[in-house]
Amino acid sequence: MHGFLNINKPEGMTSYDVIRKIKPLLPRKTKIGHLGTLDPMASGVLPLALGNATRIIPFIKDENKTYLATMVLGAVSDTLDAWGEISYTDQTRFQVEDLRDILKEFTGNIKQLPPMYSAVHHQGQRLYELARQGITVNREERDVVVYAIELLDIDNKRDLPAVKIRVDCSKGTYVRTLCHDIGQRLGTGALLSSLIRTCSGNFTIAESYPLEEILHTTDIEGYLLSIDYPIAIMPAFYIKSPEEIKAILNGRTIKTNTQLPDGIIRVYGNYSDGDKLLALAQYTSTNKQNLIKPERVFK
Repeated sequence: MHGFLNINKPEGMTSYDVIRKIKPLLPRKTKIGHLGTLDPMASGVLPLALGNATRIIPFIKDENKTYLATMVLGAVSDTLDAWGEISYTDQTRFQVEDLRDILKEFTGNIKQLPPMYSAVHHQGQRLYELARQGITVNREERDVVVYAIELLDIDNKRDLPAVKIRVDCSKGTYVRTLCHDIGQRLGTGALLSSLIRTCSGNFTIAESYPLEEILHTTDIEGYLLSIDYPIAIMPAFYIKSPEEIKAILNGRTIKTNTQLPDGIIRVYGNYSDGDKLLALAQYTSTNKQNLIKPERVFK
């Protein structure tokens, strides 16, 4: 069984919990992986790769994410979210225009300090394992990109103001950290109270399926997306010659007159029942010849 499952993960589960629940539904020894961890408190898009689709993961370039986040002002947390130990700052007054200006400051190339309650490794241990022991270690800031932050709503009817934003960002961005840093800059403090991932690369929440629906289906293959689904923007090359198809499947380099951009391409074989993905290959063009060298072969 090969392909991608676009799952809408519920709150209260880790990404690995989802994998453990899906695994019994699959043939024995089916490889399974995911594209981007979601915190237990978060819900939304969690793409799972099954079988040969796991071999596609290193070649997926578009892993930008979109989130709907709600942050509560006037409080901070050791985990940077509402599931940690909360302290109140008694500072809830702010100007909306100041908030808008600060959101602009956090747009673009920014640096983030990974939170202690995260899965980042430190000397062979996860940071959250150390944090649970009350240990705090020095971490290096990481470069991430926040493409856009849109202010969607401000709810002042609660004891603590709640601000809803949409965040378009690069892989590796911590929205918890983003909310915390915005709160510090605003002077109120802030913690993340709700997080929904609505997009992960090509995978959208509109086309996702609730985990419970997947768990109760008798036809999981009916939910599968093709293994080339997340690499559709990659240049494609089609082969009709049986000799060249055999060469590619055996990992041998072939020559072509077709002009393509240098880099990784999709290689398909033309069969009587349709085109089939044969390999991901390195295309190299020189003055003398164009070469296609398989990097991943799918037999």
